Amino acid sequence: MNGAAKGAVIGGVFLALVGGAGYGVYTLVGDADGEGKGTDGETSVQAEKGSGPVSEKDAAKTAKAFLAAWAAGDERVAADLTNNAAAAQAAVGEFKTKAYVSKAVITPGTPNGTTVPFKVEAEITYEGTTKPLAYDSQLTVVRGLTSGKPLVDWQPSVIHPQLQKDEKLRAGAPANPPVKAVDRNGEELTAEKYPSLRQVLDELRQTYGNKAGGKPGAEVWIEPVAKEAPKRTLLTLVEGEPSTLKTYLDAKVQAAAEQAVTKFPEASVVAVQPSNGHILAVANHRKDGFNAAMRGKRAPGSTMKIVTAAMLMDRGLVAADKPAPCEKTVTWGREFHNLDHFDLPPGTNFATSFARSCNTAFIKQIKPVDDDSALPNEATEVFGIGLDWKTGILSTDGEVPPATGAAPAAEYIGQGQITMNPLNVASITATARTGVFRQPVLVSPELDGRKLATAERRMKSSVQQQLVGMMKLTATSGTGQKAMASVRGSDKGAKTGSAEVGGSGESPDSWFTGFSGDVAAAAMVEGGGHGGEAAGPIVAQVLNAG
Repeated sequence: MNGAAKGAVIGGVFLALVGGAGYGVYTLVGDADGEGKGTDGETSVQAEKGSGPVSEKDAAKTAKAFLAAWAAGDERVAADLTNNAAAAQAAVGEFKTKAYVSKAVITPGTPNGTTVPFKVEAEITYEGTTKPLAYDSQLTVVRGLTSGKPLVDWQPSVIHPQLQKDEKLRAGAPANPPVKAVDRNGEELTAEKYPSLRQVLDELRQTYGNKAGGKPGAEVWIEPVAKEAPKRTLLTLVEGEPSTLKTYLDAKVQAAAEQAVTKFPEASVVAVQPSNGHILAVANHRKDGFNAAMRGKRAPGSTMKIVTAAMLMDRGLVAADKPAPCEKTVTWGREFHNLDHFDLPPGTNFATSFARSCNTAFIKQIKPVDDDSALPNEATEVFGIGLDWKTGILSTDGEVPPATGAAPAAEYIGQGQITMNPLNVASITATARTGVFRQPVLVSPELDGRKLATAERRMKSSVQQQLVGMMKLTATSGTGQKAMASVRGSDKGAKTGSAEVGGSGESPDSWFTGFSGDVAAAAMVEGGGHGGEAAGPIVAQVLNAG
């Protein structure tokens, strides 16, 4: 903008910047209704009290007045045009004082009913450095509950579209210096190249920026509500001096994971190395940006049968080559059935029931087990579920709560109150692969001296051998055959899962986990259907990259 006056006429609204250091001035001139006028940056609206829906005309008028006051830096006037004056006044005021906005042009667009889009073209000036910040946002006008006047429905996203409840827009020198994250081979990992790593990289900076030894620059960022949550950088004003932070990620596997999840909405995947627990890839394709791959809490469906099978074999109740009846239905508190009500011939062994994901073969074992704590104990003592994993960033390590009555039947097949995410399920597969739980890690614990979780006992050798054999059978002739057909080599295994969530009629979550050589991976697609249909191809693509 170069200190010169700049303006635009949009629907009878003139926006202008005046003076070198002056704040933006937005005035209403030539308003068709003659009700808006600007004087010294102030704008007034003669809004009438009313009832019923706000008209598009009143929405446009109120929005223009609010945007005018905001651009002029008059937080009091702007606040009075909203339905939350206290929050709006603070946010508009801090737009200048805490985000260091020195100039602003705010251009309203064409209203769509009571929603008015607008464009913000701002300049941020901090310690002699000025840079532009431009973005689109929108606001909605509602009728005040007590005043009856049209008012801007105040949301933090009015100030910036990425702001969520109670978050703040800030600028300055951040507390944590930048980091240059690299994979295990030294290749740099950036959010531009690996988009779904953005939150992971932000968290790594939040946790290790000071420990790694870099120097902070100056930035514009979104300040989260929770102290442990990472800041989200919007604009770099002055480049800092980053330190190099080595992760266990593998750029090649990460690239495959990034590509794989984009094929399905609400998809997440994690890959780990069974021999050491190193996390090789983390990818999400979600509208909300949530790291569901490492922090999700969803029922894992039949992928849980890996743990249930280990528990049953651990107790000597089943064996891979021994008969395990797979009937159409079984009753335990209520009736349970297999997918499409299938059954298998009498004499079918447990390995085949596992490979075909037969629910009834597992649920029939509840009475012989006769111990409601058996499954939770196996999950924790052997597979490390629920042991407070310290991966290097925020993660959730799964939950298998004790169940009584009819509830164990659902938990035996991965539903009920069990919650997992792809990180947990990939770790379960890694433990099955080697017989030893190795807590997944993203960065070395030597960086911060954190103590990794260890399981109470290792899996019995006979159980591990049978479990791997059953997963291999699943990959070659069971429910995982189609997805795993594209995975190179013969040393591969899998388990599918579908978890019904919500009301009837909703598509189940699609789960799939598998291993190939020294790579284990798990994926989940919310509402993706059966395990092999959505999650399966994601896992296969990731395994091939490993």
